[in-house]
Amino acid sequence: MIPRIHKQGRNTARLLAYLYGPGRREEHTDPHLVASFDGLAPDPGCDPNTTLADLAQLLDEPLHLLAEDTRPATHVWHASVRAAPGDRTLTDTEWADIARRVIAATGIDPGDGAGCRWAAVRHADDHIHLIATLVREDGRRPDHHRSAKRAQAECRQIEVDYALHRVKAGDGTAAERPTSAERHKAERHGRQRTPREELREAVRRSVAGAASEEEFFDRLAAAGLLIRRRIAPSGDTLGYTVALPGDRNAKGEPVFYSGSKLAPDLSLPRIRERWGPTPDDPAQEPAQPSVTEPASARRRATTAAWQALLVIDHGDDGVIAAQIAATGEVLDALATTSAAHTRHELQAAATAFERASRSHVRAARGHDHALRRAARDLVRGGPALGRGEDGATTAMAIDMLIFLITAAAHWHAKKQHAQQAEAARRAAEHLRAAYQAAAEYPMALLNHRGRRLAPAWQRHHSAAVRHALPELADRILAEPGWPALAATLAEARSAGHDPTSLLTQAAARRELDRAERVSDVLVWRLRRMADLPADPDNSLGLRGRGKHAVTSPKQAARTGTRLAKSPLRRR
Repeated sequence: MIPRIHKQGRNTARLLAYLYGPGRREEHTDPHLVASFDGLAPDPGCDPNTTLADLAQLLDEPLHLLAEDTRPATHVWHASVRAAPGDRTLTDTEWADIARRVIAATGIDPGDGAGCRWAAVRHADDHIHLIATLVREDGRRPDHHRSAKRAQAECRQIEVDYALHRVKAGDGTAAERPTSAERHKAERHGRQRTPREELREAVRRSVAGAASEEEFFDRLAAAGLLIRRRIAPSGDTLGYTVALPGDRNAKGEPVFYSGSKLAPDLSLPRIRERWGPTPDDPAQEPAQPSVTEPASARRRATTAAWQALLVIDHGDDGVIAAQIAATGEVLDALATTSAAHTRHELQAAATAFERASRSHVRAARGHDHALRRAARDLVRGGPALGRGEDGATTAMAIDMLIFLITAAAHWHAKKQHAQQAEAARRAAEHLRAAYQAAAEYPMALLNHRGRRLAPAWQRHHSAAVRHALPELADRILAEPGWPALAATLAEARSAGHDPTSLLTQAAARRELDRAERVSDVLVWRLRRMADLPADPDNSLGLRGRGKHAVTSPKQAARTGTRLAKSPLRRR
């Protein structure tokens, strides 16, 4: 049940004409009253002898009893209450009860016998409109302060009482939703999204990893947006507005939106917080040069996500909030530079996670430098190819981001940030779909290579798994990705690493237990930790390093050889 308080108006008759009219797209059907302040208000939708003017006059009567100079400038209160998608169709009687409860909860008519006059109009199956005159019967103004929050609270209880879909409670940090007028305008112009939504995404992507104000505005311009800066007498920029070139008002002028109207964290002062100094923390890793290759950028994003997981486990709330906000930047940057077969799901993940990146916990900026640098590198590295090292490192990065976003969802849930937790869970689902697309080819190659390992090596690597991960071993060895893990263990050994030690280190994270495919997770962690190429085709270079071939574990033990070419069966 979704209530919405609309902007106050000046003309009761005009609003009634819209509510009882055909709608902007002929979407209004059978408009009629379901409830009113006294239950006796005339209904222009059912009584041919009643006009809209009659109903408007009745509702406005307390207003006209006031002296003209004491009347409120905007006296028309308007709200809508909409059932959630998938809810059953409610009856007029049920909607009447819902209308009375919302009207009472908002303070419009609290039930003291002298409340405001109001009416509830239904012109569709899934919602009603509430209209009221903001003057009580006793001439006083109603106490409708924070009416939106009151309506939300009452609707949460209505959902329980009527067994409807339970909408997650908000905390006032969500981005402003497009108005119905904006949605209808977008539909008339054949747009799938409103300009507000398109601009929000464009600004988010422009700020992702940006290192300065000028770089941010340069990215906005490169995205093709119209930009206006608000300049102080000193020459400093105080704020900005943006518009889509094709979005015009009735006068043919561009429709501009300020950053704060797009999302609370997109105002210029909030964006500037991202460019604050890095905390003087000796534990922070030293600054690293930017990378210019898509694969290297994705490896850095994987490492930054791993570090952020440690922070979410053990950090303060402000530092955790900063990591979660910066995770949104990484997702935006990854979606911007993704290959075609992963682009849709990555963009959906970034859009969903946008809600999870904000809460009332103020982000301690500066602690997020590793993730923000990773986002910057992703943008500078440019678009990734769908296969090869680029595609494989994309799968590696997505795999780690799934854990990071899942950890963010748990933190939000613990803090009772219901909408943010749900948004993070939705983002994780989109990331899982993106991972399947990104990992299909490199995992198929690794699985093929693992199946060609000599039986003795397969037994050797399965024993290493049982030794390092006794509780998960049976599950890992039964998974479709076990051959890929075996091939990775073989490559790690050829590169001079101890597979058992690597497995123990890779499993030293609680997130491993929650993985859908533990073998996949271990493949990417081991390849990152052992600095193996993400693309198994690149691993063939290990054969050319002049090392002795090792054909079995017994030969390795007998000769003491550690570095060897990949121990495959002879063709």
